[in-house]
Amino acid sequence: MRKQYRAEGLDEADLAASPVAQFARWFKQAASEAHLFEPNAMVVSTADARGRPSSRTVLLKHFDEQGFVFYTNYDSRKARDLAENPHVSLLFPWHPMARQVIVRGVARRTGRDETAAYFRTRPHGSQLGAWASVQSAVIASRDDLDASYAELAARYPEGEQVPVPPHWGGFRVAPESVEFWQGRENRLHDRLRYMAEADGGWRVERLSP
Repeated sequence: MRKQYRAEGLDEADLAASPVAQFARWFKQAASEAHLFEPNAMVVSTADARGRPSSRTVLLKHFDEQGFVFYTNYDSRKARDLAENPHVSLLFPWHPMARQVIVRGVARRTGRDETAAYFRTRPHGSQLGAWASVQSAVIASRDDLDASYAELAARYPEGEQVPVPPHWGGFRVAPESVEFWQGRENRLHDRLRYMAEADGGWRVERLSP
């Protein structure tokens, strides 16, 4: 179960000025050139107040120089963890390209206006699902979940506006470090990491594989 990774690497001279600009380059390549399935899928790792970790796959919905945004139920395990400990890690596992991006930073809730604007872009069924699911809670059966959805679908038929759930919204992860990992031959991978500076700039360091 071993595979030799690509010969071409990642050089400091080729990096963009900011990690978000570099991420945009790699994201475009993953989506448009490599045609990866859901290149915006990322593993979000959190820890609670006692340091117990938890990971799950979430879809990135927006990114800019302010950070990386995803949406969730604020009563979910990840949201409860972030309320206790806002430090978070995001991992983009682009295996077919032998690439990874690892973001470490601090998560803060998005504003309600931003949340509502995004909620309106979701498919009708996904809007209903945000109400039907009490995310991370134990439920008696799948039938109960389906019944909850059916009740909401009857209350808010297709074409009718679904209100934004008060318990649902976004998190923006402001990056403190962003590592770009490029697989290389003989396991001598390239690992270049942007580290935030106090003046708002970034320094780049190379990590040993």
